[in-house]
Amino acid sequence: MIRKRTKAGVALALFALVIPQIAGSGTANAADTLLSANKPTKVSSVEAATFGGANAVDGDPTTRWASLEGHDPEWIAVDLGGTATISRIKLNWEVAYASEYKIQTSSDGSTWSTKKTLYSQNGGIDDIAISTSGRWVRIYGTKRGTPYGYSLWEMEVYGSISNGDTTPPTAPSNLTSTGTTSSSVSLQWTAATDNVGVTGYEVLRNGSVVGTTTGTTFTDTGLASGTAFTYTVRARDLAGNLSPASNAVQVTTQPAGPGDTITVVVAGDIASLTNSEHYETARLIDQIKPNHILTVGDNQYDNGKLSEFLAHYDKSWGKYKSITHPATGNHEWYDNLNGYKAYFGAQAFPAGKPYYSWEAGQFHFVSVDSDPMDNDGSDSTQLSWLKTDLTNNTKPCVVGYMHHPRFTSGKYGDNAKMAPYWNAFVDAKADLMLGGHNHHYERLAPLNKSGVVDQTNGVRSAVVGIGGDYLYKERTDRVAGVEKYFSDSHGVMKLTLSGTSYSWEVIDTAGTVRDKAGPYSCK
Repeated sequence: MIRKRTKAGVALALFALVIPQIAGSGTANAADTLLSANKPTKVSSVEAATFGGANAVDGDPTTRWASLEGHDPEWIAVDLGGTATISRIKLNWEVAYASEYKIQTSSDGSTWSTKKTLYSQNGGIDDIAISTSGRWVRIYGTKRGTPYGYSLWEMEVYGSISNGDTTPPTAPSNLTSTGTTSSSVSLQWTAATDNVGVTGYEVLRNGSVVGTTTGTTFTDTGLASGTAFTYTVRARDLAGNLSPASNAVQVTTQPAGPGDTITVVVAGDIASLTNSEHYETARLIDQIKPNHILTVGDNQYDNGKLSEFLAHYDKSWGKYKSITHPATGNHEWYDNLNGYKAYFGAQAFPAGKPYYSWEAGQFHFVSVDSDPMDNDGSDSTQLSWLKTDLTNNTKPCVVGYMHHPRFTSGKYGDNAKMAPYWNAFVDAKADLMLGGHNHHYERLAPLNKSGVVDQTNGVRSAVVGIGGDYLYKERTDRVAGVEKYFSDSHGVMKLTLSGTSYSWEVIDTAGTVRDKAGPYSCK
């Protein structure tokens, strides 16, 4: 499980940044040079793909390396690019720290020599004076200070290079896109130059490394259709020196074609201030690699403020913001949608309203802002827009989603205030309605306007309020149409669209498939 940082823990961490703990015999000469910045790393393991070793040498105190949990030993090593005289090592530990570890060096990254062993450490910042040499430096954790793993915000090695190349390559230039499909972007650029020689390039998508190559072309695959991405490229030389970034280029993938298979992740009730399960559900997104993400409201608790989004949602599901099509929830409305609008921007308000439609393949999706109707029992402006949007739709398949479900056997039960929206979708012969608000998962058979099972005229629906906030055990007595129900695990829905049919799996955070539905044909 990914740990949550309490407010007290954050305060202590910030205090540690100002007043570092000293481990060892003092600090080194202030004139020593930082040698490890953006140098190549190797690690024994990673907790998830987003916690790679490069995060510990990137100079960003908000990104980190994290090992697998519950295992000793674990380690991280950095290649300084040449034999260095090392005088100081500074480690900024996350909550998961090493109570005992070794500082080791190597000339080749294979054979290691222990230079210092530290015992009874208590996390925070270790600022260690040391007198040694080597090309590689490794932090070798032998005893965890918590039940978790090992995790470093930053690993800094100071000293001087006694023999080695310290000159970085020039920035690659003329980065351009040479072609796109609905799921890929092809790039090319002009080679960088170096005083010794360039050995390879790192390709960054939206600021994160997504691939490496020794040539000057690269194709990025597995992308969302109809989505804009920003790319840059950096060069490395044999010593591991990293060039500045190339020019940035924004590229948009092609819209999905009629025959494409499209994957959509669905969940709601996501980022809690006190529960860390939204990190676990975000890890499922890493594994699924969807084309799109659809949220059914209450993306961020408790009040949907921008500060809350940045402190919680942004650190888990926020990685996928560029492919997310959110819906509002009542908790976003606690801040009058100010935080929601500031965080998601135009993709949540494409026409200046918090309700909108979008398309993927043969499917027309409609995001409904259900909270005003739930509060006041009417929203004539949105309802009129919804009916017009459904009338003008030309796609054969229709999926609607809103925070408050019309029908459910969950905690809050059937919601008659949602009838105008539900009835509009029934009249449009929609195929699927998705909701949240009730913190459980539920699949229901097609129901008509009266909530009666009707395979011909009804709309199929599901409640997917399992994105991360605390689950509800309460349940009402609705039985008509309930095909599947659980409230004992968080997870996500993996919705698969193929031509004019759809199916889904619901996967919990243990990786278990808890429900399978379909394939169903669109009406």
